[in-house]
Amino acid sequence: MEPLIHIANLYKSFGDLDVLNGFSLDLFDGENLVIVGRSGSGKSVLLKCIVRLLEPDSGTLQVLGQSVPALSQYEMDHLRTEVGFLFQGSALYDSMTVRENLEFPLRRHPEKMKGHVVEDLIVSTLKSVGLAHTIDMMPEELSGGMQRRIALARTLILRPRIILYDEPTSGLDPITAKEIIELMLQIQKEYHTAALIITHDMDCARVISNRMIILIDGTNYAEGTYAALSKLPDPRVQAFFK
Repeated sequence: MEPLIHIANLYKSFGDLDVLNGFSLDLFDGENLVIVGRSGSGKSVLLKCIVRLLEPDSGTLQVLGQSVPALSQYEMDHLRTEVGFLFQGSALYDSMTVRENLEFPLRRHPEKMKGHVVEDLIVSTLKSVGLAHTIDMMPEELSGGMQRRIALARTLILRPRIILYDEPTSGLDPITAKEIIELMLQIQKEYHTAALIITHDMDCARVISNRMIILIDGTNYAEGTYAALSKLPDPRVQAFFK
């Protein structure tokens, strides 16, 4: 099976600071792959390289069979319609209603609308995150958990094959975090998406992951299931499970 994302020996530095130091991973169709690492270890830098918000210094970075660094801006814009990005702070447009937030990516990518009615697509996507009743509300009227759900709906509206989650449960209370995790599992099943998830939340990692990667010193230090890694007799790995 060909991976949807293939990364090999990826390097990224900022001045004298080496952030990614030969990092590698493969993400396969339909799986949730979780990356854990300490703050500043390079997790968010990795996601930004995947969608080319940052340029890697060297290495192989392929998404859906395409070499990301080699793409034109037009080609990259098209590829981004297949890769949803859920930002840590939700990043909703606070001057737009929920409806307008979901319409925005559709206006930018009208080719995704073939065979669909905008209103129907917005309503069905909001229903899938349990918030159809918020369609005419403003982001400031929503709780943090609801904002995260709307941000996820905006990501889903283009029906991406891959979703990148940047700390999906960050800043949420335990009950709301659990609801977001359950929603992520529901989306994986309903939309058949693959997901790359970076998180500090080991409860999230335990429930959501099919596989995990532990990012240490800019490399893929350890990889396996949550259960296997939790039993690995390595103090640097065990530090994440205490």
